[in-house]
Formats: sequence, C-alpha cells, structure tokens
Amino acid sequence: MIQLRSYVNVADNSGAQKLSIIQVMGKGNKKIAYLGDIVNCVVKKADANGMVKAHEKVKAVIVRTRKEKRRNDGSYIRFDDNAVVIIDTLADKNPRGTRIFGPIARELKDRGFSKIASMAEEVI
Repeated sequence: MIQLRSYVNVADNSGAQKLSIIQVMGKGNKKIAYLGDIVNCVVKKADANGMVKAHEKVKAVIVRTRKEKRRNDGSYIRFDDNAVVIIDTLADKNPRGTRIFGPIARELKDRGFSKIASMAEEVI
C-alpha cells in the first residue's frame, strides 16, 4: 500500500535509484497502489551513466511493499522496503533493466509480469 508522493527504491539495473510516485494508473482517481499495480513516477536520484536520467518520467510496477498483503490461502506477505521495477510500456510490460535485484511477490506473475518474475532472484 503506497500512496502518492511516496519515495520508493528501484529493484533493477536501469540506472535509477529513487523514484517518487506521481500517479497510480487504473480506473478513476486512485491514490493508493498495491503489489502489481502500475504507477507513473519521477526519477529523483539516478546514476550518471544509466539508461534512466534524473527528473525523467517513467512507468513502473510495484514489486515489494512494507504493508502486508493477505493472500487467498490466509497467509500474509510483507517485505523490508517499498520497491518498483521500471517498465517500457503498459502493453509490453517488459522491464527496462536487464537484472532484477531482491525477491518479488508471486502476485506479479499472476498479473502478467512473467518476464520480471523469470528475471528475479527469488519469487515469494
């Protein structure tokens, strides 16, 4: 559960380090995003020689949240940080980076982000 203007970490090697969420994509005027939601972000901090530059608008998918998420089997999943992966377009859902760092939630694979799930170190 991440709201607007939240700062999130980047879990790929696209060159960005910190992002600020400016819009939650979806139906209506959503203000809160959950695991697997696509968000518009502004790059606040980036590497000098990365693919993504500072102050650039990007689309990203949320892969980890500190707020726990209840699954259908009754278990809960929770992570240590809020993290996103930068994607190309809404239609492709392909990551811009070539590596994904850290674990990601299984819910991403269910939402059609199978490329991100296959590149991740661990799917929980």
